[in-house]
Amino acid sequence: MSGLLSGKTALVTGSSRGIGRAIAVAAAGEGALVGVHYAGGADAAQTTLDAIRENGGDGFLVQADLFERQGPDTLAVKFLDEVEQRTGQRSFDLLVNNAGYGGRYRIDQVDDAIFDRMIAVNFRAPFFLVRALHPAIKDGGRIVNVSSMGTRAAFPDMSIYAPSKAALETLTVVLAKQLGPRGITVNAVQPGATVTDMNPLDKDPARAAAAIQTIALGRLGQPNDIASVVTFLLSEAGGWITGQKIDVSGGQRI
Repeated sequence: MSGLLSGKTALVTGSSRGIGRAIAVAAAGEGALVGVHYAGGADAAQTTLDAIRENGGDGFLVQADLFERQGPDTLAVKFLDEVEQRTGQRSFDLLVNNAGYGGRYRIDQVDDAIFDRMIAVNFRAPFFLVRALHPAIKDGGRIVNVSSMGTRAAFPDMSIYAPSKAALETLTVVLAKQLGPRGITVNAVQPGATVTDMNPLDKDPARAAAAIQTIALGRLGQPNDIASVVTFLLSEAGGWITGQKIDVSGGQRI
């Protein structure tokens, strides 16, 4: 721990596993008090919290289903209630919109239910979560949105996933302009092929080998590869970067 985020309070959505878990553990390892958000996987979220504490950090669990229409507002209230109990302030510093809904679908495979869930979790939820929470973010705070390099390369089986993330990237730029006068930075990161529960490439050697062939650095990404960049953007060192889409793919399909 180097204390890059010492004294800060953070919310990381979808942090019960994968990239979200890595970001939560890394942020706590740098001194932040971290709200570990989850929708339904309480045991997995507890594993994240255990990892935070084993690493010398501190955090707490907060549950809300971001697919539900009131999910973002519910999460905002629960999170700020817990922050107030722990810090005596109803304000915080760092928001990472990581929660997402994945899946590979060509346009003819997308039914109404898939479309609605993808848009709801990947775009609507972070939109309304920021709407609810931005007044409580302290001046000089940080927002990082987790997008995908699929927004800059054509993957036919990302027919709704990529557009939902592209909307999040556009929101990133809009918010950077709006919140800039308060010293709040807003950026997006674009992971590439990263080994997670949602994308278990390491379990399929042929698919993994094909993906590696498209990556300049010659390997699959790991959650910590993404977390280290997000932690930088959350820190003071990242304070002169805003409104940016930062590729964190190892040079995939460049």
